[in-house]
Amino acid sequence: MAHPLHTRDFRLLFAARALSMTGDAAVPAALALAVLRTTGSTSALALVLGCAMVPRLLLLPIGGVVADRFNARTVALVTDLVGCAAQLFAGLELLSGRAELWHLAVAQVIGGTASAFQAPTISPLVAGTVESPGLHRANSLLGATNGATRLIGPALAGMFVLTIGPGWTFVLDSASFALSGALLAATRVRHVPIPRRSLRADLAEGWSEVRSRDWYWTSLIAHSVWNGASAVLLTLGPALAVERLGGEGAWIATVQVGAIGLVMGALLATRVHPRRPVLVANAGLAVFALPLALLAVAAPAPLVIGTYGLALIGLGLLNPLWETVVQLTVPPQALARVTSYDWLLSLAAAPVAYALAPWAASAWGTSTPLMIAACLVAVSCLGTIAVPSVRNLQMPTTPTQPTPAHPPHNPAPAPHNPTPAP
Repeated sequence: MAHPLHTRDFRLLFAARALSMTGDAAVPAALALAVLRTTGSTSALALVLGCAMVPRLLLLPIGGVVADRFNARTVALVTDLVGCAAQLFAGLELLSGRAELWHLAVAQVIGGTASAFQAPTISPLVAGTVESPGLHRANSLLGATNGATRLIGPALAGMFVLTIGPGWTFVLDSASFALSGALLAATRVRHVPIPRRSLRADLAEGWSEVRSRDWYWTSLIAHSVWNGASAVLLTLGPALAVERLGGEGAWIATVQVGAIGLVMGALLATRVHPRRPVLVANAGLAVFALPLALLAVAAPAPLVIGTYGLALIGLGLLNPLWETVVQLTVPPQALARVTSYDWLLSLAAAPVAYALAPWAASAWGTSTPLMIAACLVAVSCLGTIAVPSVRNLQMPTTPTQPTPAHPPHNPAPAPHNPTPAP
């Protein structure tokens, strides 16, 4: 079949996502430096970061309902415009030289709210612009782009902060949102409408879709543990790199090698087509236990850095496989709600780990939380192999068909239909 980029609508979507991901990758570094320059307080930085995270976590399920009720393209377009306004406001405040902490906090609340509605639209946008045989390649391409932006974004932010100031990073991120919105406005996306019901009923139906697939919710537990363990590493890793691995350069190398590994994993996904994709992907995530354990025992820097890159290859491989399986097995009219619960569980573990890791390190030493995280990752990811539906699930060849939005009245008795294969 033709490459997905040969399709006009996916080409527009890909360009829009590449712009958004580059801007999003650049902003965290610029935000941290901007807050520290404005206040000189790490507590203030934690407050501003929390202002973005809390509304995102609280509103993700509602964002999934909105994306399923309305065309995902429309929802993504609106969130791009809101994100554009929020980042432009923050950028202009910083450029004015009169920025206050609450100004930046408000901008992050607005941006976090927009993100809660935007994240659930990504999978429906891909599924609505690419035919099913091309989904895996499209998801791999977006995964590789995500990894590349993790390399490019911070570098751009550092260059702008050191030359023209952090405010311009926010202005440019605002421009990326505006361009993304313009591209989405020209994109045609297939949409399966859902019947109008209460918000509670829509949320319950989305959760029912999650619970009905053992391979899905058990894997989500493992993925949540992985994200929590990653937060432990990101919290304790920089200080340990300085103390045990040879300085700040070792940590920078670790992060950069990880981003390269993410790109390599996504590119590998375009070539690898395992018969049991979820089984292979979850097993690949278990490799993350290695850098955690090696950092805990003060292993040599090259070993820690190399295994971290290997672990991120596993993550890069998982993401396209996982997205493709979900897009082909979840009914299209529930896809945004299902992925919103995925995002919620994955993101919720991170702030908990950010809070617990320093406390555990002060109580028992830094090695203990790292080793605990390593054990939890290995047990949770490899433990999914014990689930029959994880072991037996094969990559579907055709997507699940949507259920009618308005079923006929008094339908004739139908033959027994088994539950769709997960």
